[in-house]
Amino acid sequence: MNDQTRRLRYFFSGQNFSDGVRITVSILLPAVLLGQWGHFAEGLSISTGAVCVSVTDTPGPAAHRRNGMLAALALVGTTALLTSVAALNVWTLALEVGVLSFGLTMLLVWGARAGAVGTAALLNVVLLLAHPPALADAPAHAGLLLLGGIWYAGLAMVAYQVRPYRPAQQALGECIHALARFLDLKAKFYNTATALDEDYRQLVAQQVVVNEKQEAVRDLLFRTRQIVNETTTTGRRLVLTFVETVDLYERITVGYYDYSAVRETFGHTRILDDVARLIRHVATELDHLGVAIQTNHAHPGTGPVLTAEWDRLQARISALENTATGNGNTLVLKKILVNLRDIIRRVGNIRRYFDEALAAAAPAASRAAEHTRFVARQEIELRALGQNLTLKSAVFRHAVRMMVACLVAYAVAETLWHGQHNYWILMTVTIMLKPGFSLTRQRNTERIIGTLAGGALGGLILWAVPWPEARFAILVVFMVVAYSFQRTVYLVTVVFLTAYLLIMFRFLGLSYLGVAQERIVDTLMGCAIAFSAGYFLFPSWESEQLTDYMAAALRANLAYLRQLADRLAGRPLTPNEYRLLRKDVYVSGANLAAAFQRMLTEPKSKQHRPTETHEFVVLNHILSSNIAALTGTLREAAPAVPPFPPDSRRALTSAVAALSKSLARIAPAATPPPVELAAPEPNISVAAADDKLLLEQLTFLQKVSGDIGKVTEVLAG
Repeated sequence: MNDQTRRLRYFFSGQNFSDGVRITVSILLPAVLLGQWGHFAEGLSISTGAVCVSVTDTPGPAAHRRNGMLAALALVGTTALLTSVAALNVWTLALEVGVLSFGLTMLLVWGARAGAVGTAALLNVVLLLAHPPALADAPAHAGLLLLGGIWYAGLAMVAYQVRPYRPAQQALGECIHALARFLDLKAKFYNTATALDEDYRQLVAQQVVVNEKQEAVRDLLFRTRQIVNETTTTGRRLVLTFVETVDLYERITVGYYDYSAVRETFGHTRILDDVARLIRHVATELDHLGVAIQTNHAHPGTGPVLTAEWDRLQARISALENTATGNGNTLVLKKILVNLRDIIRRVGNIRRYFDEALAAAAPAASRAAEHTRFVARQEIELRALGQNLTLKSAVFRHAVRMMVACLVAYAVAETLWHGQHNYWILMTVTIMLKPGFSLTRQRNTERIIGTLAGGALGGLILWAVPWPEARFAILVVFMVVAYSFQRTVYLVTVVFLTAYLLIMFRFLGLSYLGVAQERIVDTLMGCAIAFSAGYFLFPSWESEQLTDYMAAALRANLAYLRQLADRLAGRPLTPNEYRLLRKDVYVSGANLAAAFQRMLTEPKSKQHRPTETHEFVVLNHILSSNIAALTGTLREAAPAVPPFPPDSRRALTSAVAALSKSLARIAPAATPPPVELAAPEPNISVAAADDKLLLEQLTFLQKVSGDIGKVTEVLAG
C-alpha cells in the first residue's frame, strides 16, 4: 500500500468523513423529501435546525456530545422565538444581535464545546435574518427548527449506539498516523542534505499535531465509562494500545543526538542513509497499523522484515567500528541502534491490538479511577461567567470584539448594502472572527481565496453540466467534501461550500452569476469587518501570551527534572505519577510550539524576537527529550539502585538552578520557591563505568539548561 492509498483509506475511514456524510444526509433528506411533497419551505427549516445542531457535534465522549446537542436545541428554539419578536423593529433586532453576539460568545468560558453551542445559536439568529417569520408563525417555525435538531441528534446518537467503539478506533488510528509522520520526520535528521533548523521546525510543528491527537484519544477513552472500565474486549484493546502508543512516542522523542556532529563524522560513510531508511520503513509500518486500527481490519505486519533490516544495519555499524572513520568511536551509532530496536519492539506491541490474548488480560481494579486523572475536568459553574466579566479576560475581550463587529456588519447590511442575501455579511463575521488575531487572519485569507475559487468551480459545473440529475449528484459530493474538511482544511470547505451553494440556488431558480457576485461582495465586506475588529479592537497578540506558555514549559520540565533527581537518589516513583509528569511536559511543549507558530503568522511588528523564541522552543524540546532518555534508562535498570556520585549530583543541581532562574525571569510572580533535591539513599552504590556515562548525560542537561537561561535572559530583556 503506497502513501496515497493509505491517505485515502485514512480519509474514508476517518471521523471527519463519517461526520461529513451524516451532516449531508441530515441536511438534504428533509428538504428533498418534503420538497417532493410540496412543503419545501418546511423542509428547509428542518434542515436549518440540523445545520445548527451539527455545529456542536464535535469529536468527544458520547455523553458530552449528547449534552452539547441538547443545549444547542434549547438555545436554537429560544433564539428562534426571540428573533421573531425582535424582527418587528429594526432597532430591537439590532439590540438582539448585539446582546446575543456578546452573551453567546461568553459561553467560551466553559470550554470549546460550550463555545460551539453559542456559535450554533448565533448561526440560527443570522440565518433567521434572511426571512424572519411572522409573530404568529414563530412557534411553528421554532418547532420545525427543533425537529431538525432532534433529527440530527437522533441520527448521531443512533450511529454511536450501533458502533460505540468506532469513534475511539478512528481517533486512535489518526493518533498513530500523526505519530508515524513524526517518526518519518526524525529520519530527516540523518540526511546531510537538509537544514537542521528546518528539520526542527517541522518536527516541533508535528509535535503539536501529535499532542492534539493524543489529547483527543485521551479525552474520548478516559471519559467514556464503557471503555475506561474495560468491561469488553475492544475496550481493553483500545486502552492498552493507546498507552503503548504514548510510550512509543516517548521512545521516539528521546532519540536526540548531536546531529551536527553525527553528520560531520559519519555523513560520508553512507551509514546515515541506512539509518534514515530504516526509520522511514518503521514509520511506514506504524502508518499501516494506524489504518488497520481505524478500519478495524487486521494488518499482517512486517516485523521480521524490519528485524532483518535492523540486523544488517547492526552489521554495518560493527564493520564501520574497525575502520579509520569508526576508530572505535561508534558509540552514538550504537545508541541509535538500541533506540531503533526498542521502537521496532514497541511497534510490534501495537500490532498486538488484534491479538485475542491481549484482550483477555484482566484489568486492574482501580484502572478507571487512575485513567480519569489524565483528563482535565471542565465544570459548568455560573460564577465563572461573572469572574470573566473583566477586560483582563481574553474571553470577555473577544465577546466585546464580536459584539461590535456583528453590530457593524448588521448596520452595513441594513443601510449600505441591500443584497438579497446580505445576512451573509453578518454570517461571515461570526465565522471569521476568532479569539486570536493569527487565526482570524488565516481564516479571512482562506475564506476569500476559497470563495473566489468556489465561485469559479460552481460556475464551471453549471456551465459544463446541463443535466439536473448530474448536477444534484455533484452537489451531494460537494456537500460531503465541504463538511468532511471543516475541522481540518478550512480552505477546502469554503471552496466546495461555495460551489454547492451556487448549484443549490440554481435549483431554486436564481441566477448563479448574481448569487456568486453577491456572495463574493458579502464575503469581502464581512472579512474586512472581522479583520479590522481583530486588529484594532482589544487585539490578542501571541507574543503577549508567549511568556505564559514558556513559564508552563519551564515548570513542567522542572518537575520532570526533579523526578529524575528522586530516581537517582533511590526514591521510587509510581508509573502513573511519572506518566502525569510526562503528559504535562508534552502538553506544555506542544502548546508553546503552537503559540510560536501562530505568532509567526502575525504582522512582523507584533512579533517579539522570533529567532530567540524559536531557539527556546527547540532547546525546551531537547531538554525534555534528554530527561526522558535518562529516566527511561533508569526505569529499564530497575530494581537496581543507580549510582549518584557527587559530580553528577552537582551537574543536576546546577541544571535545576538554571531552569529555576529562567522561570524567575519569565514569570517572576508565579515562580514557586526553590526545592532542594532529594539526598541519595545511604545504600547507593557507585559503579565507575556507569559514573562516566551518567555524568556526561547530566552535564549535557546542565548545558542545555544553561543555554535556556541565556535565551530567556534575552527574551526577558
